Amino acid sequence: MKKQAGSSMSSSLAFFFAVLTLISIVEGQSCRPSGRIRGRKPPPGQCSNQNDSDCYDTPVIALSTGWFNNRSRCLDFITIFGNGRSVRAKVVDECDSTMGCDSDHDFQPPCPNNIVDASRAVWKALGVPKNDWGELDIFWSDV
Repeated sequence: MKKQAGSSMSSSLAFFFAVLTLISIVEGQSCRPSGRIRGRKPPPGQCSNQNDSDCYDTPVIALSTGWFNNRSRCLDFITIFGNGRSVRAKVVDECDSTMGCDSDHDFQPPCPNNIVDASRAVWKALGVPKNDWGELDIFWSDV
């Protein structure tokens, strides 16, 4: 199969849009991460190793740079609370809040601070109907 230039970028963009974005804003002087989560409905995609979150029902997340904390939470679990439910999700990546818009970051802009990027399994586990995926008040804690 002949690989076309730009297919890597297309795959990366498909993965980016396949991941739901959960945004949490920590309130001043609070040690308990809390705020709102926000997400996009993922476009239909093809399963590959570039867009796992669109293909599997595993609750995985990426944390923004500050919360990722120099990889200290990598492969650990956090519990996300929202919509009267909770879900335990594995931290598998960093959503870089300091750099972006270059080839190393697939030309994605930097993530805002205090971001939780989550697989669709997180939305499902929180019991949010697919048509309502968007914003939700949440808080999270380390497991």
